[in-house]
Amino acid sequence: MEPIAVFPSPPPSELARTLDLADYTWKPIADEFEIVRTEPDDGWAGAIVCLDAVANADEGWSICRALRRRDDAAVPLLLLLRGNQLDELEMRDELFDDFCLSPFHPRELEARLRHLFNHEGAPGSGDLVEYGPLVLNLETYEAVVDGHPIDLTYMEYELLKFLAGHPGRVFTREVLLNRVWGYEYYGGARTVDVHVRRLRSKLGEENANLIQTVRSVGYRFGQSRWST
Repeated sequence: MEPIAVFPSPPPSELARTLDLADYTWKPIADEFEIVRTEPDDGWAGAIVCLDAVANADEGWSICRALRRRDDAAVPLLLLLRGNQLDELEMRDELFDDFCLSPFHPRELEARLRHLFNHEGAPGSGDLVEYGPLVLNLETYEAVVDGHPIDLTYMEYELLKFLAGHPGRVFTREVLLNRVWGYEYYGGARTVDVHVRRLRSKLGEENANLIQTVRSVGYRFGQSRWST
């Protein structure tokens, strides 16, 4: 398991203590330049970046943007912030995969980190999910539409993988939260709507309708089983 990159340096004592007690290996980073200098030999793939944006939100967002600009943009990114900072999440949905309110309960933080590290239904060797123009490689976490790769964050990929793996079935937002995020997620139904909107944008205008809205229910990938 790769170490967790933690901002700021040094991190808040409660965050450091929680990571130590959960037996995680972690290394502090001071800014967006240090995350490059401390990058493992094989990149941040397979690792997690945990950013505490309570004390220095501007630098935290700079690190988020720097990571998303890199080739390994799918690295899972967990953001810690206070309730009065929730407005800062607006229009920045693509910069993080999950967030946790601070002060946090250690078990909640551990659960969110564990979910990002060891997502249920880990990809098997060489497995592909194919539907029309979409191909997902479950081993390399790559997504291709009409032969062109699309750049997805970790949770965007997980949501698309789940939906594409159950074509024709309708899922409520609550079920998607449970099956994809894996726990009671603070963001609620809005989290699913935001990720669906981002996926449709990245799939492109011609393929955005692969994810269909079922009014008053939720979402369906592909055609209904009852379509004729």
